[in-house]
Amino acid sequence: MQNREILIGVTGGIAAYKSASLVSQLVQAESSVTVVMTPAATKFVGPQTFAALTGKPVATRTFASRHYPLGAHIELAQRAEVFCIAPASADCLAKLAGGSADELLSAVALCCTCPILIAPAMNAAMWEKPAVQRNLAQLKKDGFHCIDPQEGWLSCRQVGTGRMAEPEKIFAAIQKQLG
Repeated sequence: MQNREILIGVTGGIAAYKSASLVSQLVQAESSVTVVMTPAATKFVGPQTFAALTGKPVATRTFASRHYPLGAHIELAQRAEVFCIAPASADCLAKLAGGSADELLSAVALCCTCPILIAPAMNAAMWEKPAVQRNLAQLKKDGFHCIDPQEGWLSCRQVGTGRMAEPEKIFAAIQKQLG
């Protein structure tokens, strides 16, 4: 894991708080970690949290030329050895499955040639919807690697499948992708 370039994508959802723990674990393993956040993700965890953990600016805007003169979506994708999106919201899965690039995270995913891991997190009813399962099946067909959500207590005060995998499990999946 030492000196490996890892890109972490964070989408909007309460599980975003777990991503801070994942990033911390990766940094402690001496990985070079950069975080890209959707606008919705910044409503759950502030970019400054990830900047403090990584010691790097957090990418939140598609046109941030100061840090990425060639375009953040291009430079981040070219540098990454693995791109892990945790949490991956239902909206994110739909965008990725449809090839949308209307914000930075989905544009980066379209540019990536490295392995892309997704760790879905959402309400159990959302997770069970045919549209979400169709999008997930398409992503797997397209070569995305899924770290399935767990069953457990959800922020909606229900028990069901949709809870993002624990950071340690996601860390292990990233490690496996890096060989």
